Amino acid sequence: MLIPYAIVGVMTALEDAARAAQHAPSVFNTQPWSWRITGTTMELFADPARQLDAVDKQGRLLLLSCGAALHHARVALAAAGRAVSVSREISGNFLARIQVEGPAAPTMVDLAAAIPERHSDRRSFGGQAVTEEELTTLRRLVEAEGAYLHVVRPDQVAELGISAERAAAAERDDPAYQAELARWTNRPDFTGDGVPPAAGVRQELRRVPIRDFDPAGSAALPSGDEHDQGTAYVILFGRSDTPTELLRGGEALSALLLRATADGLSTSVISDAIEVEWPRTLVRGLISGIGEPYVVVRLGYLPDAPPPPPTPRRDPRDVITVVEQQ
Repeated sequence: MLIPYAIVGVMTALEDAARAAQHAPSVFNTQPWSWRITGTTMELFADPARQLDAVDKQGRLLLLSCGAALHHARVALAAAGRAVSVSREISGNFLARIQVEGPAAPTMVDLAAAIPERHSDRRSFGGQAVTEEELTTLRRLVEAEGAYLHVVRPDQVAELGISAERAAAAERDDPAYQAELARWTNRPDFTGDGVPPAAGVRQELRRVPIRDFDPAGSAALPSGDEHDQGTAYVILFGRSDTPTELLRGGEALSALLLRATADGLSTSVISDAIEVEWPRTLVRGLISGIGEPYVVVRLGYLPDAPPPPPTPRRDPRDVITVVEQQ
């Protein structure tokens, strides 16, 4: 039986969206998701084999990562002129289903264009401040995805820095963390994942410390001549850390990062301050205990600087399954 031409077109759009989702951010660049495409639907699954045992014991960061991939796919479909519905019915490894409902006027085209351009830049940002208007735009986008955004006040930055430093110290003293870091920063080329040491940044004095992806100090980029003076730090948080809330939090994270990239900002995600319980408690205090912190995001400007080395991406054939209809 021949598949109708219209269905073929939809399946192509869905496969393109799944490929776009390969660019989504994920903890340690684990890319812990997979897709199954059937007819006019695409289903998102978590890959528990890619959960970090030391860094992410409860799987919070895995769900945030999968949520970011889900939002990337939604953006790609909207830009391709496809109206969709999304159901988030978490059951085991199954997370969500996207159903194409029909054609629509393309939207979010600028966000779709930002997908391949977005990258984590851990170098120090410059003195140009992020405007209140931009932060308001980002807050509204995050809230539209079902999460919340707290802009860290100047008087709170030192406490955020302490939280990140305490988390880093705890993880440095944890052999399981060190083994996990070594595993994901020394990946064979064919895996298409992990964080190459060259994508890290040398450890220098910072307002808020950045994770050290190159403890040997042999390959990481220099932090640069700037000093993060104009950097804005924001805390993405939700009402709870239930699986559905975390998935929506990942979608909100994607919306924030893509909008910031489209608007010319550099970004990077700080998750280590959330990975260790006591620093996580300190970060929860920065949002007055009104929710559960998911991640911290750095936002700023790095003028006249080439982009950092790209991080690898998995072969789509290992991630995307297309089920041919009979």
